Amino acid sequence: MGKALDIYRAVPAILLALVVLSGCGVQATQQSELPIVAVVELPVEARNTLRMIKTGGPFPYDRDGVIFKNYEKALPIHPKGYYREYTVKTPGLSHRGAKRIVCGPLPECYYTADHYKSFKRIQEQP
Repeated sequence: MGKALDIYRAVPAILLALVVLSGCGVQATQQSELPIVAVVELPVEARNTLRMIKTGGPFPYDRDGVIFKNYEKALPIHPKGYYREYTVKTPGLSHRGAKRIVCGPLPECYYTADHYKSFKRIQEQP
């Protein structure tokens, strides 16, 4: 009976540990939690990229249109393949730089100037 009693005493501590640990993971971002940027407020290069996305290209970089996997859960959670990423040219750089537009089904698009560390939801004009 002693061992059974020890198990029953341990259950509340185990449950408490599970509750605490479950809150320690990366939290998924909700679309409403992201800041908004109007299309007219985007850099001209981002507006050009957005225009190419809407017309289906052509795109200047081989990696444009690849699946964005959202590992950091910085965007709302969706199944793999939901998001695609596109490069925003940065004047003066000879490489792709850090700026991107990531889109789900149009018109759902997000802008990042810091290589996925932060995002702003792109707001189309009414």
